[in-house]
Amino acid sequence: MPVEFLGIAATNEGSEVTPRTGPSFDKEYTLKLARAHQDYGWDRVLFAYGSGSPDPSPAAAYIAARTETLQILVAHRPNVSYPTFAAKTFATLDRISDGRLAVHFITGGNDHEQQREGDFLTKDERYARTREAIQIIKKAWTSHDPFDHEGTHYRFNDFVSDTFPVQQPHPLVSFGGSSPAAYAAGGAEADIYCLWGEPLAETAQQIESVKAAAKAAGRTDVPRIQVAFRPIIAPTEELAWEKAHRTLDRIKARKAGAPLSRRHPLRNPENSGSQRLLAVADRGERHDRALWTPTSAETGGAGNSTALVGTPETVAQALLDYYDLGVEVLSARGYDLLDDAIDFGRHVIPIVREEVAKRDAAKTAAA
Repeated sequence: MPVEFLGIAATNEGSEVTPRTGPSFDKEYTLKLARAHQDYGWDRVLFAYGSGSPDPSPAAAYIAARTETLQILVAHRPNVSYPTFAAKTFATLDRISDGRLAVHFITGGNDHEQQREGDFLTKDERYARTREAIQIIKKAWTSHDPFDHEGTHYRFNDFVSDTFPVQQPHPLVSFGGSSPAAYAAGGAEADIYCLWGEPLAETAQQIESVKAAAKAAGRTDVPRIQVAFRPIIAPTEELAWEKAHRTLDRIKARKAGAPLSRRHPLRNPENSGSQRLLAVADRGERHDRALWTPTSAETGGAGNSTALVGTPETVAQALLDYYDLGVEVLSARGYDLLDDAIDFGRHVIPIVREEVAKRDAAKTAAA
């Protein structure tokens, strides 16, 4: 089966280890990072969303107009715009990018962060709204006849768009979450279901939950699975672990100077995904072949925060362990964003692609 690599389209050089030095949207840095991903074998980059961050859609349009093959994934919170408006925005962006767009729908796991932009629904209500919004956006992308909608969260009459995506039937829909409400919504609607980097056994359990939700929704197919990690690589195992501990020290030093992020609390996270990451960290620092949890524990399980540590060969084999579980999209983001994107693309991606090609050839021969 195919494998895809997803990187990050950061709009400045700041990270958990490095405070930014310029504006939140540094055009030159954003383009340099995107081109590095394109040049070094990545398939797609994510434009993330935060209540005070640069708007992902125009940032993605800026990059789409200045790259040739790099695919883009735009994060979207349904509370910030009406679904008919969002559908036109994304159809336009798919046109600008010549069919390189996917949309990642974020329901929101932190009440306080959601309330910063006027969203006071409960988490389960937010998941129901996200599911309804996705259904409307898909219909707006594909229906050439006017339609009405009367649902729990949205109501309108006689809408039809004059702007349709390049991709048929529509751009990919990406979705994430680790609660029963998330599995139900994403299992029903997602083309790609996104998980954070847990041990293999827990990841396998989550994959089964997604499959069960898709079946319960009446689907005959299942979403492709994505898992996200923070790679820490070096030429030898010893150097990689030294680098890992230096990275942890840099996170601690960064925390001492200023908050790491306004999006996520460092303690007592509300969302199930972060709670799961912290539970894994409580059980131990190292899991499976190369999974390391102190970076997640230090940041409160903030999103993509568990690391894979080792030589390029070790990290590649660790990623292949997830591929063998059925993971088709491998998301990775280093702590030194530009240099790590280049190193990972240069040294890890080719190993994984070669091994996947061997596996696929063996399956074809066996068939």
